[in-house]
Amino acid sequence: MTDTSPNGDSAAGASAAGDRPFDDIRRLIASLPGPDRDAVAMVAERDAALTKPAGSLGRLEHLVSWLAAWQGKGQPTLDRPLVCVFAGSHGVTARGVSAFPDAVNRQMLDNFAAGGGAINQICAAYGLGFKVFDLAIDLPTGDICSGPAFDEKACVATMAFGMEAVAAGTDCVALGEMGIGNTTIAAALYAALYGGDPAHWVGRGTGVDAAGLARKVAAVEAALAFHAGHLDNPLEILARLGGREIAAIAGAILAARLQRVPVVLDGYVATAAAAILHALDPALLDHCLAGHVSAEGAHADVLERLGLVPLLALGMRLGEASGAGLALGLLKGALACHRDMATFAQAGVSERSGR
Repeated sequence: MTDTSPNGDSAAGASAAGDRPFDDIRRLIASLPGPDRDAVAMVAERDAALTKPAGSLGRLEHLVSWLAAWQGKGQPTLDRPLVCVFAGSHGVTARGVSAFPDAVNRQMLDNFAAGGGAINQICAAYGLGFKVFDLAIDLPTGDICSGPAFDEKACVATMAFGMEAVAAGTDCVALGEMGIGNTTIAAALYAALYGGDPAHWVGRGTGVDAAGLARKVAAVEAALAFHAGHLDNPLEILARLGGREIAAIAGAILAARLQRVPVVLDGYVATAAAAILHALDPALLDHCLAGHVSAEGAHADVLERLGLVPLLALGMRLGEASGAGLALGLLKGALACHRDMATFAQAGVSERSGR
């Protein structure tokens, strides 16, 4: 399934004087709920009665508690897990930062629709819902080296579109992306948020050669220089250096929190959206976990800064929510153990004597 966003955003320019659409985002953030401690206690009570030594399933036990806390249910579910892939295009690709042409964006959307992507197979294997969101794929954002990606109003509108992606009834959502050039965009966001040598944040993405890698570093350096003096606010960083898919993922993360839907993040690019929110308030990611650590760039460094321990480390760098989808399969296994294992009383198994 493919959903299409409005494409009326401006590729350049700043918001009108006195008009601060980001204020709506800040008000939303102030209203977000916290974890349900009673639900966590219910999970712990059942876990103590299951036919296993306490703590013997390791992190799987914590995952069930995490689901309960953010679903607000003492008996968490994964009946309607959803994988969302947001697709965007970027003006910076004109600078030769990718090994693939922009035409691949539309071609990959067609491939997803035909069921031919890696994520299609992962979703089929684990019984996951799957939606792709076309964020004006034929209209690139502005080249961040010579102007803003989009203005504040368009950025907020794209975040709002991402919020709508979290469908009613979804009990866990995996968030990923697709877009030629977006590892360059993510690297620029990380460099603006965390500083240091821009080259540290730049990886090979789709597999660029040494010359392509040098062009990516140069593009990030040029973008930081052009926007210098305007990068002291995370939301401003997102508007100036981001992409539609990253803004939409940030919106989806916020909407999921509001609706008590736990979030599984995909790789290097998807995590950039989380990094923007974390810079606003670290607690905004409490309902999120990292599906995997990507082989791309400095993803492991970013996850450490965000306090997220990835579930998987498979050397993947595909994007399209592939790592997050696999992690959802792991979550399903963790929940099945908690839900369907026999208790000591049911199985007639003697409990620990306490000695």
